[in-house]
Amino acid sequence: MKTRGAGVNSHVPVLLDEVLRYLAVRADGLYVDATFGRGGHARAILAQLGPHGRLLGLDRDPEAVAAGMALQAADRRFSIRQTGFSHLHDVLGELGWLGNIHGILLDIGVSSPQLDDPARGFSFREDGPLDMRMDPASGLSAADWINAASEQEIAGVLWRYGEERASRRIAQAICAARGTEPVLRTRQLAGIIASVVRSEPGRHAATRSFQAIRIFINGELDELEAALRGAVDALAPGGRLCVISFHSLEDRIVKRFMRDHSRVDPALRDVPVVPASAQPVLKLLGRAVTAGEAELQRNPRARSAVLRTAEKLR
Repeated sequence: MKTRGAGVNSHVPVLLDEVLRYLAVRADGLYVDATFGRGGHARAILAQLGPHGRLLGLDRDPEAVAAGMALQAADRRFSIRQTGFSHLHDVLGELGWLGNIHGILLDIGVSSPQLDDPARGFSFREDGPLDMRMDPASGLSAADWINAASEQEIAGVLWRYGEERASRRIAQAICAARGTEPVLRTRQLAGIIASVVRSEPGRHAATRSFQAIRIFINGELDELEAALRGAVDALAPGGRLCVISFHSLEDRIVKRFMRDHSRVDPALRDVPVVPASAQPVLKLLGRAVTAGEAELQRNPRARSAVLRTAEKLR
C-alpha cells in the first residue's frame, strides 16, 4: 500500500473504497498487498477478513517492513516479507500459495512517508541527501549514479522515464556542475535543473527529472512487469488483480498487460479451434478508475492515481 497523504503522519490509502469493491474480499480468502507501505490498504482488507483469512504484505523499504512487523505482531492473520514485488511468484511458491490467491493489490510508486522524509532523497521540496532508493541498503544511490553516468546516459534516463523534453540540456548542465563539485543533495540537483528549464504552472522544473531518476534507480518498470507476470500464476480462478499507478509509463504497462492477457492470442485468433493455451487468462473488470472530487479534496496526491482491475479466468 502506498500512502498518499499530506504528511508523514497522515497515511491516506488511495482509492480505498474502490480497491475494496473490486477485490471483493471473501472472509476466508488469501490476499497479497504487494506494496505494503504503511498498511492503510492492508488494514482495510484485514477488517473484511474472517478468522481463517490470510493477508501477506511485501515491501522492500525497511521502514515499511518495520510497520508491517508491528501489524504482524498484533494480528496473526497477517505476515510481512521484505522484498520487491517482482519476487511475488517466488515468495508465494515458497509458501505453497501459488494458484490459490483470491486477490492481489499493487500500488505502484513512492509513498508519502518516503516522499515527505528529506533523508530519503525522493523530493526536492526539502533539502536532503540524493538517495532515492526504496531500500537504502541495496544498490546505487541517485548520487552515486548521477556523479558517474555519462551525459548521454543521463539524458536517456530523463527522456525514457520522465518524458523530459529538455533531457539533453539538463544532462549537460549536470555534467558541467559535477565538474566543479559532486552533486550530492536534492536541492542542489533541483537548482541545476531549474537553471536550464523553466517551471510550468503548478509543476517544478525538476519534477520530471526526479521522477525519472527514481524510477531508474529502483528499476520500477522492470519490477512492475515481473510482478504482473507473477500475479497471473499466483491467482486462483476468479481471483482479482488490482493495480494503482501514478505515472503514464506505469499505467501503459498495466493497461497493455491486462489487455493482452484478456484476448485470444492474435496469432491463433482465426484458427477453427483455439487451443486452451491461447485462450484469455484474464477478464477486464470495468474501465480505469480515478479518484472522485471528495477524495481529491482530502488528498490532492490522489489526482494522478489510476486503478485497473482484472479477474483470473483459468
